[in-house]
Amino acid sequence: MLVRMKVEGLLFDPRSNMYILLLKETDGAGTLPIWIGKPEADSIALALGGVMTPRPLTHDLVKNMLAGLKIKVTRIVITEILDNTYYALIHLADGKKEVPVDSRPSDAVAVALRVNAPIFVEEGIMEKRSTDELEEWLKNLKPEDFGNVM
Repeated sequence: MLVRMKVEGLLFDPRSNMYILLLKETDGAGTLPIWIGKPEADSIALALGGVMTPRPLTHDLVKNMLAGLKIKVTRIVITEILDNTYYALIHLADGKKEVPVDSRPSDAVAVALRVNAPIFVEEGIMEKRSTDELEEWLKNLKPEDFGNVM
């Protein structure tokens, strides 16, 4: 079963020097933190803020290519977690068939935000990864550790 999610925000983790993409259930309280790199975080932040760049960035290019080929992103699904690495699929449809394409969750979310596609997580991942990990991280964080919050 799939759980519908939305992007709740981005946080900076000074301990790992990475960003946390925080997804939240649309019809519930569950959250899913995913540690991502700075380029993907920047791309997601631009999409969340509705910022247009003078030239297309990578995820804008993907959006433009799909639009040019008349291919629609029907949904993205975070499918599994193996060895602390999340996996995702971008589901593409041309009107005749739908094809799932392997993706990193951060790239899938960056594309989904640009094309207004729904974001889902497999229910098993939500059961496996509750908010415990994020709560533990926040509990051990000191106020002076906070970097930029996007």
